[in-house]
Amino acid sequence: MVVKSQESRAIKNEDDIAVVRSSVKRVVALLNFSLVNQTKIITAASELARNVLEHGGGGEARIELVDEGDRVGVRLSFEDLGKGIPDFDKAMEDGYTTGKGMGLGLGGAKRLMDEFSITSNSPSGTKVSITKWQERI
Repeated sequence: MVVKSQESRAIKNEDDIAVVRSSVKRVVALLNFSLVNQTKIITAASELARNVLEHGGGGEARIELVDEGDRVGVRLSFEDLGKGIPDFDKAMEDGYTTGKGMGLGLGGAKRLMDEFSITSNSPSGTKVSITKWQERI
């Protein structure tokens, strides 16, 4: 896999979540993802950016255009320096939340994307990476 381009966005407040969404929207439109897949990617990015802010106290989003021969995609990574996730299985359950949300962020992001990985080193932060692919046009 080759990373063709990347950009980073700080997530420190509510406005930064909108900036992340706009950046992701621009990249997926450039890659000519279908409108349905654009919506899925932007939704997943928004959920994970909100998690970084609300549960991790802020952090960073990285947006990468990736190339793997016969397919291209977008890989999004969200990293915070919060307290980490003590119970992955519980955190992935729909409806489970430690905040004010509906508890659909992590599981929802996983369902919307093609690839999903999460690492958490309690008490030193969490990193979630998601990727959506499409065949090269």
